[in-house]
Amino acid sequence: MTERIDRARGVYSIAVAADMVGVGEQTLRLYETRGLLTPDRTAGGTRRYSEDDLDVVRQVVALLSDGINIAGARRILHLEEANRALRAQLAALSAPSA
Repeated sequence: MTERIDRARGVYSIAVAADMVGVGEQTLRLYETRGLLTPDRTAGGTRRYSEDDLDVVRQVVALLSDGINIAGARRILHLEEANRALRAQLAALSAPSA
């Protein structure tokens, strides 16, 4: 039986995550400092990155390559999250009542 992967669960170390998305470890630390992502932490404080975190990093890298600065990328990410939340609310309101 195939289990569904929990995309929000932090499983990758900073070195592995950096390698997977093609950026440096310092870049991941910078993105965290700038509020672009918040990796999970172990009890000892070690960062653990999730698939969702890696998706965010890939999106930020794409935005930066398009000429958006880090502050702009953060704003775009927040607006996209707000848009998803509003769409979910609209879908809930539009659903037929039982």
